[in-house]
Amino acid sequence: MSTYEDRLKALREQLKADRLDGFVVPICDEHMSEYVGAYAQRLAWLTGFGGSAGTAVVLPEEAAIFVDGRYTLQVREQVNGKDWQYQSVPKTSVAAWLKDHAANGARIGYDPWVHTKTWVETATKALAEKGAELVAVERNPLDAVWTDRPAPSPALMTVHPDEFSGQSSAEKRAAVSDWLTEKGLDATIVSALDSVAWLFNVRGSDVDRTPVALSFAVVGQDGIADLYVAPEKIDDAVRQHLGNSVRIHDREDFAPALKAMSGKKIAVDPEHAVSAIFAALQTGGATVVELRDPTILAKALKNPVEQAGHRAAQRRDGAALSRFLHWISVEAPKGTVTELSAAAKLQSFRAATGKLKDLSFDTISGAGPNGAVVHYRVSEETNRTLEPSSIYLVDSGGQYLDGTTDVTRTVWVGPGEPTAEMKDRFTRVLKGHIALARAVFPVGTRGTQLDTLARQFLWAAGVDYAHGTGHGVGSFLAVHEGPQRIATSAGGQAGTEEPLAAGMFISNEPGYYKTGEYGIRIENLILVEPREIEGAEGDYLGFETLTYAPIERALVDTEIMTRDELRWWDDYHAKVLEIVGPQLDGEARVWLEAACAPLTRG
Repeated sequence: MSTYEDRLKALREQLKADRLDGFVVPICDEHMSEYVGAYAQRLAWLTGFGGSAGTAVVLPEEAAIFVDGRYTLQVREQVNGKDWQYQSVPKTSVAAWLKDHAANGARIGYDPWVHTKTWVETATKALAEKGAELVAVERNPLDAVWTDRPAPSPALMTVHPDEFSGQSSAEKRAAVSDWLTEKGLDATIVSALDSVAWLFNVRGSDVDRTPVALSFAVVGQDGIADLYVAPEKIDDAVRQHLGNSVRIHDREDFAPALKAMSGKKIAVDPEHAVSAIFAALQTGGATVVELRDPTILAKALKNPVEQAGHRAAQRRDGAALSRFLHWISVEAPKGTVTELSAAAKLQSFRAATGKLKDLSFDTISGAGPNGAVVHYRVSEETNRTLEPSSIYLVDSGGQYLDGTTDVTRTVWVGPGEPTAEMKDRFTRVLKGHIALARAVFPVGTRGTQLDTLARQFLWAAGVDYAHGTGHGVGSFLAVHEGPQRIATSAGGQAGTEEPLAAGMFISNEPGYYKTGEYGIRIENLILVEPREIEGAEGDYLGFETLTYAPIERALVDTEIMTRDELRWWDDYHAKVLEIVGPQLDGEARVWLEAACAPLTRG
C-alpha cells in the first residue's frame, strides 16, 4: 500500500471483516513508552504523522487525529486533512469525540496492550452513554494490514556498570522488596522499559534514542525477581550480572504468568501499565492494588555518582555544542547550511568525543518558520536552508554512559540585525529562563507552582507557549523521565503536582513561536538541590544549572533586563568559559571568548 489513503481504506476493510465499527490507534507500545520501536509505530504508518504523542480514531465514514499544542502545525503538514479531522487535546479527547461521532450500538475496537486502564474506563463510559461499546481485540487489526511491519528489535541486552549507576541492582531490588513488605503485597509489576532498565542496571538498543531493552519484570516480596525478555537478547554477561535472584523467562510468557497469580496481592501502576496487564491479573484471580511503580521516584532522585556522571557528560556535550555554534557562525551566513546538514554536523561534533552512544532524541533543527513548529522533525521534504538574517532553533542531546543531555539554543544567522520584535521575544524568554534558574522555594513545592516564573514576561506582552517548561531527564535513560514536571496544570498533565525533590534532573525551557516566521527556545538542564538560607524557617530548595554552552547575545535586548538578570548572564557565561574553554582551541576558542563576554548596558 503505497499511499496513506490506501492504508486507511485497508484498515476500514479489515475492521468490517472483524465486525468492528471503529478502532483507536495511539502512539504506544506494551510498556506505555513515549518513544517506541519501529514495530509499534502504527500511527505513523497509518497517517504519516511523525510526532511522539497522538492518537487516531477510524470510523466507517470519518476519521480523526488527536494531538496537543506541540504538534498543531506538524500534524497539518504531515496528515491529509481530506481524510482526517484535526482534533486538539485537551480541548477535546478521544472519548468525547467518540461519544459524539460513533453510531448508536457501534462496536469500537481497541488493543488492550497499548492503552491504559484509565483510558479504557473513560472511553467505555462515554460510549455507553451512546449505546455503543468498547471492544478489546485479541489481534490488532492494523497489524493485519501492515504487511511489512518490522519485527521487534533482536539486539542484546547489556550490563550498565555500577560505576555509572552508583547503586547495585541487588540494592535496588532489596528496596522494592522492603516496600512490598511494608505494603503487605506479594509482588509488583514493572512494565515501563526505563524502570526495568534502571532496576536491573541493564540497557539495550530496542528503541531509537532510548537505551532500553524490550522486557517486563515481576519483583516479589521475597526478593526474587522474574525478568521476561526474548531469549536471544540475553548473553552470559547479563546472566552473570543478574545472578541467581533473577529468573529469566521468554517475553511471550509474561501474560500467562500474570494469569497464574491467583490469590496474590499484586501492585500495578495505572499510569505505566497497559490495560491488558490488569485484565490478565484479574482473569487469573489476583488482587490488584493500584500504586505507583516503586522505582519511579527512586529513579528520579539521582545519587551522587549519577550527578557526577551527568556533570562529566555535560562538560563534553557543552564543548561539542560550542564547536557547532562556532561552525554555524562561520558557515550559515554563506547560505549553504541546511537543517539536515546542520543536524549531521552537530552529531559529528558529539561523536568526536568518542563517548557518544546515541542521540537522546532526533535533533530538532528548525530554520525560520520551521523553528516555530515546537517538535519539528526535519526530513528531506521539509529541509530548509539557514538563510542569512534569520533565526535558527536547534534542540538536541546525547546519550552517554554517564549521562543524558538535552539542550536548546536559538541562533541568529547573520549578517544583518534581528528585528525589535525578535529581540523583545527572545529577551522575554531569557528573562523567564533566568527567573526559573534563580528560583528558591520551600520543600514540597510542585512544578505547577514554578511554571509562572518562566511565563510571566511573555504573558506581560500578551503571548505564551503551548508546551511544558520542564521535564525530568534520566541517567543514560529516557530524555523525558517522570514523575516531576514544570508546566501548567491545564489538561491534568502528569507530574505537575509532583513535589520537586533534591536530586531530580529537570529541564528549564521556556519558548516563543511565531507561526510561519520563527521559533525561540532556551533550554538548560538543572538539578534540584538543597538551598541553605540563614534564618530560614523550614527547608528550602533551589537549582544548580548543569548545561554550559553560550546563549545567543545578538538577540538580547539589554534595555529590558535588570541588573540581577545581567549579572546572571555574566556569571553563567564566565562558567561556560571556565568549563568549555579548556576544551577548545584556535578560532573556536576565540569565538567562545567573544560569545561569553559580559553583557553591559552600553
